[in-house]
Amino acid sequence: MRRAYWTYAILAATSIAAATPAVSQTVRIGPDGIKLVPHEDMRRGERHEMRQGVSEREAIRIAKRQGLRDVDAVTKTRDTYRVAGIDRRGRDIRVDIDRDSGQVIRVR
Repeated sequence: MRRAYWTYAILAATSIAAATPAVSQTVRIGPDGIKLVPHEDMRRGERHEMRQGVSEREAIRIAKRQGLRDVDAVTKTRDTYRVAGIDRRGRDIRVDIDRDSGQVIRVR
């Protein structure tokens, strides 16, 4: 009976040790494809890429709700998206959108 406990304990310790390396990486899916990123790189300042908020596609949808018809360019800064294009009347329009909340900052 005691031998069975030791066998199960060794089996459990081996399973935990084998699973540890799988936890030590993060998968990042981006414009350059799928990459495995070790957690050490995440501590060096690459956390800003994992922030929650509005994606570029969502920013375009928000801008279209503000009257944008054709999108010419999307510029991403640290805090905002600037979506430029043409409105329904053919005039140039720019919509600035907050990256975190999705709120419209300015329409010009």
